Amino acid sequence: MSRVYNFSAGPAVLPEEVLKEVAAEMLDYNGTGMSVMEMSHRSAAFQEIIDTAEQDLRDLLKIPANYKVLFLQGGASTQFAAIPMNLGTKSGKADYVLTGQWATKAQKEAARYIEANVVASSKDKTFSYIPKLDPDTFTKDADYFYICMNNTIYGTVYHDLPETGDVPLVADISSCILSQPIDVSKFGILYAGAQKNMAPAGLTIVIVREDLIGHAMDITPTMLNFQTHADNGSMFNTPPCYTIYIAKLVLEWIKNEIGGLEKMKEINEKKAAILYNFLDNSKLFKGTVVPEDRSLMNVPFVTGNDELDAKFVKEATENDFVNIKGHRSVGGMRASIYNAMPVEGVEALVKFMGEFEARNA
Repeated sequence: MSRVYNFSAGPAVLPEEVLKEVAAEMLDYNGTGMSVMEMSHRSAAFQEIIDTAEQDLRDLLKIPANYKVLFLQGGASTQFAAIPMNLGTKSGKADYVLTGQWATKAQKEAARYIEANVVASSKDKTFSYIPKLDPDTFTKDADYFYICMNNTIYGTVYHDLPETGDVPLVADISSCILSQPIDVSKFGILYAGAQKNMAPAGLTIVIVREDLIGHAMDITPTMLNFQTHADNGSMFNTPPCYTIYIAKLVLEWIKNEIGGLEKMKEINEKKAAILYNFLDNSKLFKGTVVPEDRSLMNVPFVTGNDELDAKFVKEATENDFVNIKGHRSVGGMRASIYNAMPVEGVEALVKFMGEFEARNA
């Protein structure tokens, strides 16, 4: 068996140790004589799986007791509607910062239900930076303030959070969840699609402060109402059981094998430094993001020549560096170096990039 280095932005690389455990338990989970994918979500065995996953997530992120953890379906994109429907019921206003495609889509969806004000945008430079914010432009009576913490396509990240006072801060953390510690208490809602850094596709995690639950619009569908899932322990309907099971294993891997989020951050910083240092000193490749806003998770880069970019992607794929083509809105290449990407994978990529540069510069 030959494993490639998978730099996909999502669905993305999973820890090899987790995949081996999944394979070992495929036919018989914990002596039950069945696979988790066959198991009733009402069984004691699955209840233990979801309870353990929630507790490990709470432990790793140090989630305060007054926050609910919801295991949902529908992808992060479903939250684009769920959030305004659940939170936008006082003034009917919210503020959005547009730092990429996903924040833009979230704002557009929210505008169907509330007044979704754009307070800043980095669209003018292809979302290559995080815009500076002026609190004087914030809506004083906003029901919430929305950001996308890490921008998967464009490779930017918030290093400093907006100061929103009593207005709940809402953040999409799909591509940076569990990559480093985060102060959950500074947010009203954190949510993430699991398929980038936590599990296969199919699971969305929502971490919501309890006082923000129970105020949904009358038109809110039952399945989009946070109250529905909070009251039923994420078991109102059949949850994405197998994905939750793998999330549990990934959480255990971070907790027990890596040693927690501080250690995870150290490893991620090391990987990112290897790649960014190469880009900063390369005569052929260059990063597309301003240095102060660079992501640890997603690293877009270009040669400046479309034909050379295509040649690099082709040769990289032939050498087992896969899914490295950049998003169509940016072009070039993108290396997503999530938690499960080993340091050796980034080192191997940089070595290959150096060899390609020597042949083509």
